[in-house]
Amino acid sequence: MDFTQFKGIIFDLDGTLVDSSHVWSDIDEKFMAKRSIELPGDYFKKVSSMNFNQAAVYTIERFGLDETVDSVTKEWYEMAQEEYASNVFIKPGADEFLRYIKSQGIKIALATASAEPLYSSALKNNGVYELFDSFASTDRVKRGKGFPDVYQLACDEISLSPTDCAVFEDIIEGIQGAKAGNFTAVACLDKHYAVDWEDMKREADFYFSDYRKLMPATLSTAR
Repeated sequence: MDFTQFKGIIFDLDGTLVDSSHVWSDIDEKFMAKRSIELPGDYFKKVSSMNFNQAAVYTIERFGLDETVDSVTKEWYEMAQEEYASNVFIKPGADEFLRYIKSQGIKIALATASAEPLYSSALKNNGVYELFDSFASTDRVKRGKGFPDVYQLACDEISLSPTDCAVFEDIIEGIQGAKAGNFTAVACLDKHYAVDWEDMKREADFYFSDYRKLMPATLSTAR
């Protein structure tokens, strides 16, 4: 796919631009172990499309926790902040791809379920924060990644229409939400969601597993 045909590209963060899924799987395990709860196999996928508040409500209700949403999200934030600031790294070739599309005059936006302190730390630590024209998170919209809301917000903030933009996502809910909003959906095949790869390949307009293969041949072979 020729990505220079788009006026804007909207990226998810976790699992799409950065390798951070291990952070959340570790947090989930420690959070549940602290409460003597065996981590269900479907939990990580269930909360992957939710923002912190939505995930906290879901967790409290599912496991009957006598805790508040604020206390749960505060614990998650504290566990994640140091990791995002120093131990979450950009996927191979993603920084080069971001700089390439920026050089082509394409606007770059973020659409993430992560909160501002986390996504800003990760992007700054990897030296790409300044490449983004806008930042949208699901805590600013009513619905999560299974709907187009956060992608539409990101699109509005770069003053473009959905038909002008591609959305890069690593979860099937994100692909479905982008398609529902009339965006071109690009699936990033991340190993943590391998169970959904076939569905993502079928529903997305394009899919890939390595950013380095998205670069024009004349640039990628020149290095």
